[in-house]
Amino acid sequence: MSRSVTRVLFVCLGNICRSPSAQGVFEARLRERGLQSGYQVDSAGTGGYHEGEPPDRRATAAARKRGYDLSKQRARAVRDSDFTEFDLILAMDQSNLDNLLARAPAAARSRIRLFMSVAPELPQEVPDPYFGGEQGFEQVLDMLETAADAWLDVSVAT
Repeated sequence: MSRSVTRVLFVCLGNICRSPSAQGVFEARLRERGLQSGYQVDSAGTGGYHEGEPPDRRATAAARKRGYDLSKQRARAVRDSDFTEFDLILAMDQSNLDNLLARAPAAARSRIRLFMSVAPELPQEVPDPYFGGEQGFEQVLDMLETAADAWLDVSVAT
């Protein structure tokens, strides 16, 4: 799968909190580093519960406070084609990782990882803030920023 653009997909359950936030953070980090032309970024959910909806208003507000724009994103479910179209599929937690691995063709499994795997000093699962308070969205952004920087550091070094 040789292409000049690296395609990255962020995945959580409903695609309205964690994965759209990860997409927004990653896109901003790419712009800051002048790398946006080398990447295509998207997000999806293992469940199609919120298909077509914008990100959760609390996720959008927390992201906006830090300068991330999630306004153009709309929830979608993971598609079978994602397993061949994306170079890296990053799950927000073990449950979503397991769902992706169970569904993926064998050739795609090596490209599916936990998003937090590059930040061993932090918990390896991004907690779902949906049923919690505002602080949960801030905690998620803290984790996503650290991991996004680590992924880009690894990518630039290779």
